[in-house]
Amino acid sequence: MLLNESRAIENLTNFIDDNFERCVQEIYSAKGRVVVTGVGKSAIIANKIVATFNSTGTPALFMHAADAIHGDLGMIQNDDIVICISKSGNTPEIKVLVPLLKRRRVKLVALVSNTTSYLSEQADLVLNATIAEEACPHNLAPTTSTTAHMAMGDALAVCLLNLRGFSKTDFAEFHPGGSLGKQLYLRVSDLMSKSIPKVKKDAALKDVILEISSRRLGATAVVDDAENVLGIITDGDLRRMLEKRSNIEGIRASDIMSVSPRKIEVNDYATAALQLMQEKSITQLLVMDGQKLAGFVHLHDLLKEGIA
Repeated sequence: MLLNESRAIENLTNFIDDNFERCVQEIYSAKGRVVVTGVGKSAIIANKIVATFNSTGTPALFMHAADAIHGDLGMIQNDDIVICISKSGNTPEIKVLVPLLKRRRVKLVALVSNTTSYLSEQADLVLNATIAEEACPHNLAPTTSTTAHMAMGDALAVCLLNLRGFSKTDFAEFHPGGSLGKQLYLRVSDLMSKSIPKVKKDAALKDVILEISSRRLGATAVVDDAENVLGIITDGDLRRMLEKRSNIEGIRASDIMSVSPRKIEVNDYATAALQLMQEKSITQLLVMDGQKLAGFVHLHDLLKEGIA
């Protein structure tokens, strides 16, 4: 079954012709919306294509072909483009709907698996999604045909996305919810702790431990009198120091700090912070606002927001 459907999708490349290119250009330059319609399984595919259009910058609406003739036809406006999906192109609902659409000032696109059908003959543009056979062993249930129609819809959406120069930033604006949206719009400033653990370089070991424990970030910055960052001390640095030294009397922050702490800018994306932590096998970063220490960001902050 999967091989059947994959072969059908691969074969669609043979049908990317002038009609397909004209369809992309018509949608791109249209003053109206894209209305996608169908009946049965085709209606489900139409809904999916509409969702993909909308999420990638092409305004679209779904209209069920059966409901269209009972009032939903009112959603269609002048200058809209209607994509009608049908395997056979000859279903009764389509035959009723097409003449009504042609009375309006809309461009009709047929997405079909039968290019000699009634719908194909009446359409302004035909997107050919012909298949050899359904994956269903009886060659009846819409399986391969619906997969081919959906893939053709995705191809349209991606071509339009590229024409519009639709960026990751645009995508983030349309997908603010869930982990995907967070990965695309959350910045370090949204997650960082502004309660900054910090000690001077001559701070006693006891004061270092108290500062790390009280802020609960597993680390403290080491700064000079002008608040410039000199280094960082983490829980790990303390453990390594205890493993190496039996006498800890007189130890100062400068004796155990790491002098090249990993930093990230306050306006960098949270995903960049995660990538840096993963590359360096660390769990926290100093957050900088230019030369000024602005806060800390911890791996737990990223995990809590579903970034990691």
